[in-house]
Amino acid sequence: MITDERLTTFINSLESRDLPILEEIEQEALDANVPIIRKETQSFLKVLLQIHRPMRILEAGTAVGFSALLMNAYAPEGCHITTIENYEKRIPIARENFRRAGKEEAITLVEGDALEVMKGLEGPFDLIFMDAAKGQYIHYMPEAIRLLRKGGLLVSDNVLQDGDVLESRFAVERRNRTIHSRMREYLYELKHDERLLTSIVPLGDGIALSVKQ
Repeated sequence: MITDERLTTFINSLESRDLPILEEIEQEALDANVPIIRKETQSFLKVLLQIHRPMRILEAGTAVGFSALLMNAYAPEGCHITTIENYEKRIPIARENFRRAGKEEAITLVEGDALEVMKGLEGPFDLIFMDAAKGQYIHYMPEAIRLLRKGGLLVSDNVLQDGDVLESRFAVERRNRTIHSRMREYLYELKHDERLLTSIVPLGDGIALSVKQ
């Protein structure tokens, strides 16, 4: 938790009910210990979608399809989402969730390594939501910039790693050191790449919001 837990709990307590299918899938994911976007991140993304009104969205990291369905629900009618997943066990669950929600035509799930899939895609996309392997964000970045239209948004989730990103690499567990150093590099590149204007927001587990210049 990178923000005060009591404050986050209070903010989340103000949330209104969501679409029943989203609440069902969210609870199923939580029961199965599948990581999905946090409540405060959901709220931020909903508002962002209403402001930016993207018609083409690319998501790296489908999991069970919850965030793709949430974006579909709050994006403009006719928006199409392409989402990428490489974990074989979650792919059929995501496909079933899209079927349950009646969104098979609006959401295309592409199986495979996100970087390799992105290299084969053609832009432009209005919004790219980065929520795949955190240690790979730095490698996805060139393709994300290529695929974004001018004025498009790159939204990167979980960039502060529950605050670990602040620590020396020797203060984090050895198995997390590669992810730690790559995420710090990614955040530096986001803030210093002249093609992007980026704000890093300490919301949820950290969100980087970048606009392509």
